[in-house]
Amino acid sequence: MKATVVTIGDEILIGQIVDTNTVSIARHLNSAGISVVEKLSIGDDADAICDTLRHALSISDIIIITGGLGPTKDDITKHTLTQFFGSRLRYDETEAAHIRTLLARRGIEFGPLNRSQAMVPECCTVLHNAHGTAPGMWFDCGDDGSKVVVSLPGVPFEMEHLMQDEVMPRIKSRFELHSIVHRTMITRGIAESVLAATIASWEESLPEGVKLAYLPSPNIVRLRLSAYDVDGAEMAAVIDNEFSKLYTIIPDNIVGFEDATVERVVHDLLTERGATLAVAESCTGGAIASKFTAMAGASAYLLCGVVSYSNEAKRDVLGVDMNDIERYGAVSECVARQMAEGVRRISGADYAISTTGIAGPTGGSEQKPVGTVWFGVATPQGSYAVMRNSGTDRGQVIARASAYAIELLLKELTK
Repeated sequence: MKATVVTIGDEILIGQIVDTNTVSIARHLNSAGISVVEKLSIGDDADAICDTLRHALSISDIIIITGGLGPTKDDITKHTLTQFFGSRLRYDETEAAHIRTLLARRGIEFGPLNRSQAMVPECCTVLHNAHGTAPGMWFDCGDDGSKVVVSLPGVPFEMEHLMQDEVMPRIKSRFELHSIVHRTMITRGIAESVLAATIASWEESLPEGVKLAYLPSPNIVRLRLSAYDVDGAEMAAVIDNEFSKLYTIIPDNIVGFEDATVERVVHDLLTERGATLAVAESCTGGAIASKFTAMAGASAYLLCGVVSYSNEAKRDVLGVDMNDIERYGAVSECVARQMAEGVRRISGADYAISTTGIAGPTGGSEQKPVGTVWFGVATPQGSYAVMRNSGTDRGQVIARASAYAIELLLKELTK
């Protein structure tokens, strides 16, 4: 089974909002064994919608559309679909009653624009939207009625509920589906090119039909094995067996599977040991601390986070020697080390990490170009600092530096 996902809205094309709907829809479809062959974004234009539908129906069995179902004049999806399928609109009393109830709870009068939302194409199956005023619509189409077009509201949480409660149960009962199996291993501390060379023999010996994809991000590389149109349970066991072989090839670089993160591993280790952590950040601006506080239970070990952006804060809060700052610069080995020592001292933590660097785009020099970051680590056994260039783009520098600082902490915890 093949699917095309279409998002409708000028706001997506001009970059005003980020499209998250296609990500969620693709996950739902893939988990059911349906391969998404295209994702398309188009504007609020009737001709574009019709042209896109004709194209999608020529290559896919299922087309999922989101957007353009609101009460205002620029929401044209429903009217366009009605014309596309040669139908006409009817007033749905059940949906009208639901819309009245929702509006009454908000103190809004049921007006003509709201009434228009209860108008639905005669040829569609109405998908009840329990969380909003725009119902979804299911169209059976194709020469033999074997294809489906589904139109959903663009509001993400409304779309999500409709996919889960209405669309996927209907798809699973309507079509005979085969499995798609994806399994992702998370690796750390090894560059993509080095990793590829290290596991080349393993990759070459993968079973037929199993595909490997490399998905790099700051300081980690995801290895995804995929197989399509297979027996799910049997192939899952095959893929797990293939991944188990990597434990003898890159044992020190494996973080875990699927959504595993280095910070989660650190979180678990600190929690299990009853150890504590403090963080002193300059160029990363609190990004490291936020990775830990995003996880429930961080209060058990994260004692303190200091964003010491100015030299005076480094001196007054963390106790960094101003003479060292003036002599060596804020981005230096001794300052990074003193920042880690200082935050460990004032918090009483067992472990501390620090960052001080040049995130850019200005502030670099020949000796210290943009991307230069010093990392400090303080432990019960002592302290040290290391330097690493973390890129040239400001966002990239912050992301890479944050990831590498946590990587250094993990190395200390796993010695």
